[in-house]
Amino acid sequence: MNTIVVVKLKALLLEKGMTIRELSRRTDVRHAALSEFANQKRIISHLPHLACIAHALDIKDMNEIITFEKIED
Repeated sequence: MNTIVVVKLKALLLEKGMTIRELSRRTDVRHAALSEFANQKRIISHLPHLACIAHALDIKDMNEIITFEKIED
């Protein structure tokens, strides 16, 4: 079995009624980087960015933003 990273940022933004552009303004993380992260085309490697995203979305548990799922080969 392999493990994949699942990014839940799109769903969180919908739930919070926030756009990627607004999140970018609140976090000072580039819009393009957030968009790629939300679309699972990039994994944010800077932990301070994840911390800023969590703070802006009032998230206390990183599992609300990203999780790991096992997939069968």
